[in-house]
Amino acid sequence: MYKIPFEVISLQADGFHIITQAQLYNKTFKLVIDTGASKTVLDKDTLLHSGIAEDNFENTDILSTGLGTNSMESFMLTLPSLQMGEWSVKNFTVAVLDLSSINYAYGQIGLDPVIGVLGGDILKAYGGIIDYKKNILQLNQRKVGLNKRR
Repeated sequence: MYKIPFEVISLQADGFHIITQAQLYNKTFKLVIDTGASKTVLDKDTLLHSGIAEDNFENTDILSTGLGTNSMESFMLTLPSLQMGEWSVKNFTVAVLDLSSINYAYGQIGLDPVIGVLGGDILKAYGGIIDYKKNILQLNQRKVGLNKRR
């Protein structure tokens, strides 16, 4: 198990988010650990401003739901590598959406922007364990056996 440090940031109205650092495309970004997100999602504008060419995005022709809308255009992107601490995965496909509303809200309360959310696709596949006492996310390097739904 790899131990990935995170910080718990306070939001308004007694809420909180769990933030960790991730490296992709040889750059470091902040990423929200979101147990309620089914898929890992990255922000399209942040990727574009980081030098990722738009032709790397695969149009899905699917309208995503969540984030207060059910009509958001979505893309897919295969990351050559995603690293958090000593843990890494290669050729991992993420969803790409417009997450500007999240970063706008963060800015309004004085928080740094994030590149996206780490979702259940990684947490489940790699046996994620969140230890709030130690502020550590634990992930296996290899995928763990998934319980299939019957």
